Amino acid sequence: MAIPITYNVRNLRLRLGATMMTALGIALTVAVAVFIMALLAGLKKAFVSSGDPLNVLVLRKGSQAELQSGVDRESYQTIKYLPGIAKDKAGDPLASGEVVVVIVIPRKDSSGETNVTVRGMSPTGFELRPGIKLAEGRWFHTGQREIVVSKSVSSRFRNAALGDELFFGKGKWKVVGVFDAGETAASSEIWADVNQMASDFERNAAFSSVLVHATDSIAAQSLKNRMNDDQRLRLDAFMEPDYYGEQTKSGKPIQFVGTIVAFVMAIGSCFAAMNTMYAAVAYRSREIATLRIVGFSRPSIITSFVIESVLLALLGAALGLILMLPFNGLTTGTANSLTFSETVFSVRITFAVLVTAIGFAVAMGLFGGIAPAWHASRGEILAALRD
Repeated sequence: MAIPITYNVRNLRLRLGATMMTALGIALTVAVAVFIMALLAGLKKAFVSSGDPLNVLVLRKGSQAELQSGVDRESYQTIKYLPGIAKDKAGDPLASGEVVVVIVIPRKDSSGETNVTVRGMSPTGFELRPGIKLAEGRWFHTGQREIVVSKSVSSRFRNAALGDELFFGKGKWKVVGVFDAGETAASSEIWADVNQMASDFERNAAFSSVLVHATDSIAAQSLKNRMNDDQRLRLDAFMEPDYYGEQTKSGKPIQFVGTIVAFVMAIGSCFAAMNTMYAAVAYRSREIATLRIVGFSRPSIITSFVIESVLLALLGAALGLILMLPFNGLTTGTANSLTFSETVFSVRITFAVLVTAIGFAVAMGLFGGIAPAWHASRGEILAALRD
């Protein structure tokens, strides 16, 4: 015969002070775990949602990122006319040779300076990124010292608002537009004319990368394989989403540190839950003995106490999630070890994060409740009744 769950709920209410203290400890542990998972979910979203599956990104062979790459202009001319590349309305190949550099600019909150990626591109580069829309102003004009910045860069850095001027390279650049890149890697970038960028940073001999748009998925895979296999070109080609997906590695330090912190806090929370349940066993020895006399078996008592511990953990999980809700959607940034610049992303409490957090709390409740439950079921009936 099983002990009803209402019995466990009533006991948690009777020991309200101990219940809330233990639940708060579990809540803080869950909050830390949720924050770390939400950071990683946001970082993954920023990179995985970046890129068109029909876009192929070309780098110099052996390069892991555009900043480390160099594709000479002769190779660019060869790449442009490979079969399988789509054409624009004028009949020109949808291929963009781009120059990528990193500059240092100060934050608006006076918390220091940060590396920001500046991408030099031709107007074709806009066509290769149709999901990115202009939010304010206009796109830069070819041949002019003009830049467009992402909404995130405009809001977080000094001299990056519409109409402002930023100094980098060999002079000042005027901000003529602000674009909305959503939750993609481009939300951390500044865009400028590729020829002006090449001149300012002495990159006239080579592009950092080449981005091409294929006619279909089969052509995209064929282009990738052809460029990778052609020993004369000495190039590495990546499907654009795959390239950005690899950059989620920049979140590994966050994951490592966060996992260690959450693990240490989880051990403490397990002991807190265990201590609460042991106290409940000591306080309710006569009650437990009475349950045995009435006819409840030892397995029923063990199950009942484990359920009570899990309920306590679920209460803590609920409190932890409530504590974290105000942080959902918060914009932050982290250093990208591949691009040496800051990557902006949003904290995202996804369904997967919620499920994992609840599972984490249940695990703490189980580990914290098994030993006290076993102790409760093994007590001597007559000795307990005499206490």
